[in-house]
Amino acid sequence: MQRITIGESTFSCQPNETVLETLLRENIKVPHGCRQGLCQACQMRSLDNSPPTSSQVGLKDTLQKQHYFLACLCHPEQDMTVALPNQQGASIEARVVSKQLLSPDIVQLILEYQSPFSFFAGQFVNLKRPDGLTRSYSIANIPLAKNILEFHIRRLPNGQFSSWVYDEVALDAQLSISEAQGACHYLPGRAEQPLMLVGTGSGLAPLYGIIADALAQDHSGPIHLFHGSRDINGLYFIDEMRKLAAEFDNFHYTPCLSGEDIDSEYLRGRADDLALSSTETLSGWRVFLCGHPEMINQAKKTAFMKGASINDIYTDAFHVFQVEK
Repeated sequence: MQRITIGESTFSCQPNETVLETLLRENIKVPHGCRQGLCQACQMRSLDNSPPTSSQVGLKDTLQKQHYFLACLCHPEQDMTVALPNQQGASIEARVVSKQLLSPDIVQLILEYQSPFSFFAGQFVNLKRPDGLTRSYSIANIPLAKNILEFHIRRLPNGQFSSWVYDEVALDAQLSISEAQGACHYLPGRAEQPLMLVGTGSGLAPLYGIIADALAQDHSGPIHLFHGSRDINGLYFIDEMRKLAAEFDNFHYTPCLSGEDIDSEYLRGRADDLALSSTETLSGWRVFLCGHPEMINQAKKTAFMKGASINDIYTDAFHVFQVEK
């Protein structure tokens, strides 16, 4: 008989009982619906042992890697400590070690941490300043031995956190960092698969990390990045991306501008339109979409219609009125 721990409570899972049935029997509120693994409403995460693979059917490979599972399908094979997706683990402390402008409205913030911390490039964390104000930002670097996290923070009109970072935060300032979240990141295993990455503004941050991760793990398939903005001030890392394209034959970089009076060296149009029209089919491709929610919703539909599997489309939407990415 396996034991299921959630929070400070531990329950015995009866023979032939699922994790969902155990928790509901003990009056633990777990979102659920079909109980057949189709709606995925009962998605949970194992904090220690790997869940049975049969309980991960239909989940993205990036979620499977993080030990997410469907409670209605999970007949535990060993004791498990579980949590709902919105239940965060302990935070760690970090200090500012670098701050510099990448564009007139985007600042690069680099934090250094000492406590153990695991993440995938492209995931996001909640940053909390000493007074408790908290915002979510995507990680722009791959894990390194020197324990740093890089963020690209766009200054928003009346944005409390982003304006504080832009105007006030100083070296050695302390922030709290939540555990890393999100399924929009690279996983090795299909090195020959073509990758399409589309981002607008500071949506380049997670894509920059994903590209670095893919190249560091010897991804051999073509990698196409389309980075867009309305005007030139919204583009950054142009020289760095061009240098990377010169260094790696399989990496292709296309900066896009959708406003008026576009310089001839940039492609004119919306990044998502230009990216998704650049190939006849996306069947067999992995697609990463980061930036404005409206762009992501439309691009996700188009990518699916062009043949991309829904499980191969990864998104990171920057909801401006909820978070300041």
